Amino acid sequence: MNQHIHLKTACHIVLFLLFSLSIYAQQYYVRGEIKDESGNVLQNVTILQHKTGYLFKSGNSGTFGIVINQQIDTFSFSLEGYQKVKMVVNADNYVNVKLKLLPASASNQRRDKLASLTRDLQKEEQRSWFTGDETYASLLENHFVNARKFPTTGMSLDVDRASYSNIRRFITLKSLVPPDAVRIEEMLNYFNLNYKEPLGQDVFNIKTTLSACPWNPDNQLFYINLCSKKLNLDTLPPSHLVFLIDVSGSMDMPNRLPLLQSAFRLLVNNLRDKDSVAIVVYGGITGVMLNTTSGAEKEKILRTLDELTPGGSTPGEAGIKLAYSVAKNHFIKGGNNRVILATDGDFNVGMKTEDELDELISQERSSGIYLTCLGVGMGNYKDSKIQTLANKGNGNYAYVDNFKEAEKVLLKEFTQTLYAVADDVFMNVEFNPEYVKEYRLIGFDNKVGALRDSLSVIEGGEIGSGHSMLAMFEIVPTEINKGAIKDNFTTGKLADIKLQYQHPNDTVGCNYNTTCRFEFIPFAELEPSYHFSAAVAMFGSLLRSSPFLKNIGWNEIISLAEESSGKDDLIQKEFISLVQQAKVLYSKGKKKKGGGLF
Repeated sequence: MNQHIHLKTACHIVLFLLFSLSIYAQQYYVRGEIKDESGNVLQNVTILQHKTGYLFKSGNSGTFGIVINQQIDTFSFSLEGYQKVKMVVNADNYVNVKLKLLPASASNQRRDKLASLTRDLQKEEQRSWFTGDETYASLLENHFVNARKFPTTGMSLDVDRASYSNIRRFITLKSLVPPDAVRIEEMLNYFNLNYKEPLGQDVFNIKTTLSACPWNPDNQLFYINLCSKKLNLDTLPPSHLVFLIDVSGSMDMPNRLPLLQSAFRLLVNNLRDKDSVAIVVYGGITGVMLNTTSGAEKEKILRTLDELTPGGSTPGEAGIKLAYSVAKNHFIKGGNNRVILATDGDFNVGMKTEDELDELISQERSSGIYLTCLGVGMGNYKDSKIQTLANKGNGNYAYVDNFKEAEKVLLKEFTQTLYAVADDVFMNVEFNPEYVKEYRLIGFDNKVGALRDSLSVIEGGEIGSGHSMLAMFEIVPTEINKGAIKDNFTTGKLADIKLQYQHPNDTVGCNYNTTCRFEFIPFAELEPSYHFSAAVAMFGSLLRSSPFLKNIGWNEIISLAEESSGKDDLIQKEFISLVQQAKVLYSKGKKKKGGGLF
């Protein structure tokens, strides 16, 4: 009898499990499209599925398709510069979503950050730069603008260099680089080219150079080389660092948490006795793993790092809030107070969208606490989340793809990464239309959503100790310009440069202004570093399939880099190898496409 009851019970359990599996196995497909009020398709709209917390993006034609486990589900649709829409959708119906622009008067709304801004150039005019269905990247490459109508362009300056190491990861894995991952200004930042120490008590040194454009002989290339002063490590004020480490399940890979543990070990070994560290983690647990500890107790800090293990979800919001709370409670007045966030960017509990993270971190910007972001093992979409945090958190961003990169960022470039010499750094360049007919800023490309957003603004960035950055403009010369070169005329004014910044922990604005005289140097006579930087810019442009480099191929880039790289510079030699790998990778893709395989 008992055996019969047990058998009957077992059958009921099996039937229940089979029924449950049949329910979960049933899937539905939600399809739809997203447009603005004028009927224009909207690409890269963030789509949040409320039940699961998963994020999706609309495609290059504004359409989307999502597999769900129930016929009716709830989604939110958001895009920078537009009002968020929340909808209950039925998988039986094609979903039409219309997003409305945020009103221009909504001063309390979050404002998008621009990388560069040309004064008086209306966003309506920039709409002609959009390529509709042909573009799938959210970054829109800067085009030529008329120097007489719009002589002034400004750009936000920082030490971010994550794009280059992220590109390296894609190519090393024999994968094509998403155009949105290519940020040329960060690629140039990576090499710290042509550093020259500022004089005396100056925070910055600016040198400008005008030469021929190597990819277009009819045009010119205008370089602006900005260098920041070097801080003496021995006399630096004490630091309080909060390591905010993602220990969620997605970090359970050799190139994620273990790599970060090795990276932080390098940083700990650089700490002085007067420095201090706290360790906060988020994942299966969110909490303080190490209370604020002196840099003298390195073994204690290292032991805590070594004991970290991955698991669980990714409650990024809770981790960020806790880390800032710890930083505030142990704030050192006049010191270097910084949160170092290390993650793959895969936030899936709490705040998840870039807009929500942006709002959260912007609230902490004025607290005097800097934010350094270290990204690992992620795809391009997650890269954008971490870039948002770094930009809004008054900080910088590096992508760590291997131990050598960790060594570069946290050991060799220790002061650049962790010690700011200036905040809210912003540079205006005003061209003289007598010499410049048109100009194009290379890099510093804006997100499509930021250009569409009528409320978008430009904010300055953070510059670290001993940093050298190169900004580049491609110039269409006037007839007066050409005649001045022919007659060797060098007394005219090419441009005015105005640098605005603040000293760390200070709200008083500072200015550094300089006038650039018209002085043309033939490309062959430039220092090798300028040739190499041109090769880096060409590489980025080719990866983005830029329409402005129609007659340049991989061989020209390799040749220019080889002739200008330092014999003992391993980083520059690695760049040449990377371009060679890209040549094979992209050439293979073209051959396949021509053969009808794609």
